[in-house]
Amino acid sequence: MKTDKQLQQDVINELAWELSVNSTQIGVEVKDGIVTLAGHVGSYLEKWEAQSAAQRVSGVKALAVEMDVSLPGSSARNDVDIARAASNVLQWSTYWPEDQVKVLVENGWITLSGELDWEYQREAAERSVRGLMGVIGISNQIVLKSSASWKPVKSDIEAALRRRIHADARNIMVDVNGADVTLSGTVHSWAERDAARNAAWSTAGVRNVADSLDIVY
Repeated sequence: MKTDKQLQQDVINELAWELSVNSTQIGVEVKDGIVTLAGHVGSYLEKWEAQSAAQRVSGVKALAVEMDVSLPGSSARNDVDIARAASNVLQWSTYWPEDQVKVLVENGWITLSGELDWEYQREAAERSVRGLMGVIGISNQIVLKSSASWKPVKSDIEAALRRRIHADARNIMVDVNGADVTLSGTVHSWAERDAARNAAWSTAGVRNVADSLDIVY
């Protein structure tokens, strides 16, 4: 088990290793395995990359993000330009019908809404606008369509967990209520937690995944 001081140094080193992040602008505090990132970053994408870097470090139980996006003058754009760019990139880089995803921009913050069939499409929509110049944050409010023909089956999700997480899948409980799935139990890393969530989302018919998993090192 790492001490908070060891964990702090590991997160600092991971941020320094991540070339897309200016680690000198980010402060790291650790209390009881909970990491807090604070400071200023030059883009929303850099903020996202910093979060991802911290989550990769073994021993991180939870992450609090207190970083602000401070755009340099050359990156500032008005909301109309950001909305136009977001609409264009969604049209160019995705495969669902046009206008299925709506874009709202307010003070540099993008809100995505609409309906899609699959979680991977929902993630792709957010990923496509994450690096746009002038963006300071994203709210992904896209919902997944319901379909009476989709029947999420508990055994299918559990089989996917065994394929992706192996023996540790026994520590994960799956509760299915219609199209809603709740994951509980324990995993040993953020990577295992993400793998469990992805396994649930990959099952046809799942509209919502509630993550109640605890990370235990």
